[in-house]
Amino acid sequence: MEGVKTKPLLHTLRFSPLIAPNRVFAVVYTCAILALLYHHAITVFHSTTLLSFSISITLLISDVILGFMWAATQSFRMNPVHRQVFPENLEKIMKENDFQALDIFVCTADPYKEPPMSVVNTALSVMAYDYPTEKLSVYVSDDGGSAMTLFAFMEAAKFGSHWLPFCRRNKLVERCPDVYFRSNHHQSSEAEQIKMMYESMKARVENVVERGKVGDEYITNQQQREAFNKWNSRGFTRQDHPTVIQVLLEIGRDKDITGESMPNLIYVSRHKSKTTPHHFKAGALNALFIYLFLKVRVSAIMTNAPIILTLDCDMYSNDPQTPHRALCFFSDLKLRPNLGYVQFPQIFHGLNKDDIYACEFKRLFQINPVGMDGLQGPSYVGTGCFFSRRVFSGGPSSFLAPEIPELRPDHVVSKPIQAQQVLALAHRVADCKYENQTNWGSNLGFRYGSLVEDYYTGYRLQCEGWKSVFCHPNRAAFLGDVPINLNDVLSQTKRWCVGLLEVGFSKHSPVTFGSKAMGPLMGLCYAHYAFWPIWSIPITIYAFLPQLTLLNGISIFPKVSDIWFFLYIFLFIGSYGQDCLDYILAKGTFQRWWSDQRMWLVRGVTSYMFGLIEFISKYLGIATQGFNVTSKVVDNEQGKRYNQGTFEFGVESPMFMSLAVAAIINLTAFVGGLIGVLRGKNSEGLFGQLLITGFVVLNCCPVYEAMVLRTDKGRMPTKTTIISTFLAWALYTTASLILKI
Repeated sequence: MEGVKTKPLLHTLRFSPLIAPNRVFAVVYTCAILALLYHHAITVFHSTTLLSFSISITLLISDVILGFMWAATQSFRMNPVHRQVFPENLEKIMKENDFQALDIFVCTADPYKEPPMSVVNTALSVMAYDYPTEKLSVYVSDDGGSAMTLFAFMEAAKFGSHWLPFCRRNKLVERCPDVYFRSNHHQSSEAEQIKMMYESMKARVENVVERGKVGDEYITNQQQREAFNKWNSRGFTRQDHPTVIQVLLEIGRDKDITGESMPNLIYVSRHKSKTTPHHFKAGALNALFIYLFLKVRVSAIMTNAPIILTLDCDMYSNDPQTPHRALCFFSDLKLRPNLGYVQFPQIFHGLNKDDIYACEFKRLFQINPVGMDGLQGPSYVGTGCFFSRRVFSGGPSSFLAPEIPELRPDHVVSKPIQAQQVLALAHRVADCKYENQTNWGSNLGFRYGSLVEDYYTGYRLQCEGWKSVFCHPNRAAFLGDVPINLNDVLSQTKRWCVGLLEVGFSKHSPVTFGSKAMGPLMGLCYAHYAFWPIWSIPITIYAFLPQLTLLNGISIFPKVSDIWFFLYIFLFIGSYGQDCLDYILAKGTFQRWWSDQRMWLVRGVTSYMFGLIEFISKYLGIATQGFNVTSKVVDNEQGKRYNQGTFEFGVESPMFMSLAVAAIINLTAFVGGLIGVLRGKNSEGLFGQLLITGFVVLNCCPVYEAMVLRTDKGRMPTKTTIISTFLAWALYTTASLILKI
């Protein structure tokens, strides 16, 4: 009708054109899997010897697991959607006072593995958002309880008074100081002056970190002296210390150089005690998420913003308009009642050309969330996520009242954040024993029960009825660091595997509890992650069984002339082809896809397998390794080799040993099998095994190079190579004896 004004569009949703092809292919491929399992069952039934029965049942188990994991993967392909937001329209319908207050949590745990300057850059990048500063509060969560981190943020508060107006005045897009000054930024006297201030701050912080303490020459006033005196008191250790809450900047009180208010900047280190309850003890779970959990309570007392952003310490903001993009969804009256969170993808800078360690995790962070978004919404991945505070107080249609009214999501904070009553109550709720005999951790706040609290929290929230959306703008909202050596990559994945299995085999298993609460497709989506580590079973079987039987001239697959052989070929090409297509359509490259599938195989015989073993050991009550922070410190030589696309081994690790054994067995089997086939020894019957072995050998080229050809510090340790060779020989000898019985 003429004269009727329509509201500006804030976001749109478009269904993927791949939905119909994906569903058709899923039906065809499912029929092929069922045919393969039928073939295995017939083979098992007609087995005449214990050896043939054992091989057949092993292959059946392997392919049942592969079939289940493939089915779980298909849940992401059933209804993918793509969203687009229009933040420029937000200001047309909202005045500055209408913007909701935002609490930002930046988490760190170790000043030596996570350099304070990296954390400072992340915090400054979000403090400089294009957002009303009087609505912005940044909380620095320091699980390390480090005076060095506190000092770094005291310096950042002073530098921020210059940096924030500089960003506004010049309308910068890159608002992380380190990134801006390393780029080809606009040269001006003002920019050079700001750069000198930044370099001066950086030098002071790094000097303090190098010395391991804050010297008296850096303490400029009595307030700072009182703050650092806490670390000088007897009994203050990283594992045992009282709560530290230090307000570094306060809205209205602290101004930048132009007279504009600065946002709140608050440092928090939680109370730790040797008598801490079990679920807070080191190694019981991810300490960073304990921090997020406490931050929900501390921030509720001090600011209680209705929107919360969680960030890893190295995940700096790459777009000052990101909060506006999130608000495009939170401002939608149709979405708002059930919208729990808006998840942005984890995207990384500094990846080498081919992403040799597959640290991009494109399927996990970019492809799968699109598929989940068409169902009930993406999972929470621990960083780059905007939450409605309301989600931490029960489901959309239920509300669990916390034990004190100040923790309610609708509580209005009317007192200054440094008021005595506010600080006292904030210290009280940050106490490690505060939540005893309460709903915190089970039905309130972030959820305990797994090393992967991000995955578990998002999963439980969606089981309660909350929905989420995936926002993937053209310009990355956040950029983070990646590990650049193989040991860190595998250790990180192993830790995830243990936490995922804790959920998969709990009373809240996605297969049962999740499917009932969210529906079978969402249940399968979460089951795909929960059972990641069981990939190790079929991958390990296919990495050794065909090879050892090939070396002994035993055929375990159909002959090339047999129609069942073409079923194997179809299943292999169909699965890999669809995965490659998804990757390319998600703006990936073939070479990065190759790295991704290669690392899937590498993880199968290393981190997935060791994660499964560690989970079983933990379940049986055997002591296991606790949570470790992945180092963000970059070694120059390692960095150079990484940028050249060279795998970094360098240290002795049991995971490298299992990988090396697999590589040696496959190379030996391929050479021996190829010679046998060329001599005409059952070439039709052994051809399938030769193909699999050759494929593994092709993927293991970086391992052979590291074992034999390289002389740099990143090569495979000689001791690991020698022991692995002996183990491979022992495995071959043992297998040969068994196969000849």
